Amino acid sequence: MNQKPIDRQEYNITAYTENQIGLLNRIAIIFSRRKINIESLNTSPSEIEGIHRFNIVIEETEEVVRKIAGQIEKQVEVLKVYYNTNEDVIWQEMALYKVPTDVIAEKALVERLLRENGARAVVIRKDYTVFETTGHREETDNLIKVLQPYGLIEFVRSARIAIIKDSEGFNKKLREFEQREPGSEVVENEYLNNREKVFTM
Repeated sequence: MNQKPIDRQEYNITAYTENQIGLLNRIAIIFSRRKINIESLNTSPSEIEGIHRFNIVIEETEEVVRKIAGQIEKQVEVLKVYYNTNEDVIWQEMALYKVPTDVIAEKALVERLLRENGARAVVIRKDYTVFETTGHREETDNLIKVLQPYGLIEFVRSARIAIIKDSEGFNKKLREFEQREPGSEVVENEYLNNREKVFTM
């Protein structure tokens, strides 16, 4: 009897957290214990002052992702965790490419290829030029193949940043919660014991 194949795909895990030392390490341990590779990890300030936002990309089944999201949310400093497929988010990655300047100057074809791939020069020196482009991974990977024959010196790509499509934002949900249950003053971690009352996006 043939078993049904397990549906693995990329998921974007979004976590709203306090900015505390050691939290990143504890989150990473959750993945390493399950032997799950993190494809991309970005952390940045969020739309809420004092709250940071993690964006973690992994390739797994929804069941596994749901369990991981639950484990992350159990961390004391974590306010809320969401997970979405690539179809449910708007996402971009930035890439930088260093190429010899003389090649760009001598070969009009290279300049045309860069324009076609949406690349723009951010640094121009006598010995090299650095181009920047943003897009999906397939697009930034394609430009590597384009530039390799022309002496690509160096390449680096950023972690993924993503916005959830069908979402009014965690900020709005948090403010609604404050209005329903106002406090006399701001208390650190005041939302942590009331996660389920802060609606999902």
